[in-house]
Amino acid sequence: MLLRTRAILVVVVGTVMGLSLSFSGGLLTSRPQPAPDENALQQARVLAEVMARVKRDYVEPVDDTVLLENAIRGMVGDLDAHSQFLDADEYRDIRISTSGSYTGIGIEIGTMDSEVRVITPIAGSPAARAGIRSGDLIVAVDGTAIESGRLHETISRMRGRAGSKLTVTVERGGENVTYEMRREVIRVSSVHHQPLNLGYGYVRVNQFSETTARELSRAIDSLQENKGDMLLGLVLDLRNNPGGVLDAAVDVADLFLDSGVIVSAEGRTADSRFRHSAHRGDILDGAEMVVLVNSGSASASEIVAGALQDHGRATVVGTRTFGKGLVQTVMPLSQGRAIKLTTSRYYTPSGDSIHATGITPDVYVEDTPGFPDLSLTGTIDRKQDTQLVTALERLLRPPVMHSKAL
Repeated sequence: MLLRTRAILVVVVGTVMGLSLSFSGGLLTSRPQPAPDENALQQARVLAEVMARVKRDYVEPVDDTVLLENAIRGMVGDLDAHSQFLDADEYRDIRISTSGSYTGIGIEIGTMDSEVRVITPIAGSPAARAGIRSGDLIVAVDGTAIESGRLHETISRMRGRAGSKLTVTVERGGENVTYEMRREVIRVSSVHHQPLNLGYGYVRVNQFSETTARELSRAIDSLQENKGDMLLGLVLDLRNNPGGVLDAAVDVADLFLDSGVIVSAEGRTADSRFRHSAHRGDILDGAEMVVLVNSGSASASEIVAGALQDHGRATVVGTRTFGKGLVQTVMPLSQGRAIKLTTSRYYTPSGDSIHATGITPDVYVEDTPGFPDLSLTGTIDRKQDTQLVTALERLLRPPVMHSKAL
């Protein structure tokens, strides 16, 4: 998930005889509109015909507002796997989640080949404790089968009152496994850290919220205070990090870069085209870095890993990342609702789009199944976690010069 927010100040309320009527700042204004497309008018007539037939002939009465909301959901949801119409509750949930807490089971899901799959369970969440894993195919919620491609419906069915039970059935390795858990208010501390031997540090980032960069800066300060001097090197663990807020990813990458582009994006509107660059000041003063990634590292995680890799600031170790190179903008609507609309495709500093391809690590190391998660277990495994072992080996090599800009 990679989110931006933008306010919409003008709400169209009607079109009469080629004039668009709108409210802007409390004033009713009008402006000429282009001649309507004949095909669009025909489709609008078909929509009206379908609504009339459903209202008249469907086996049960259906409210007009329900029909229209479903039509809107279909219009936005069919654009791609990430665009979505948000009712007031869903919009509230997404605002809460980007601030660092929300209600649910703590799972990030996406659509791959029309199947609803787990990108990653959030560390410490009911889903993670139950045993749900990255890559699991979700086949049922509370015993009701999931229809192909119904991502947003699946998300809605896993939402609910804190403390209420639900079951999630996943397919893994050709077998179905059912997990029972209770929904919780997930309060996520996005950064966890631990000192390593010989003046090195380990930091895990679980997701990117509005507070992540500040949390990470404090974690590194704590590690350096523990050492009594600057760190000699750092492992930044982004494995199973599903992403989050775009600005948080930019701020995290900026902590370790002195200059150069962090990320750029292209879209159809001026707001969707942007370029973010680093400011002078590397919090580690050039100390060696290794970034750990895997197939559960997505979106904002890929922005950070891609920027540090392209600038030669860090060695990326692990497996190929998820490959989500699109930016969604959350646009408020009337009555507390909103749309989450894909508005940009983003590019790493080298100009590459990683969408559907992911980031290729500098050093490929397979995942260690069930490696201890610092945020969940309070410990890391310096012997059995082969990716972490490789990261530490890289840090202990003689230092090399880094190129700070492309």
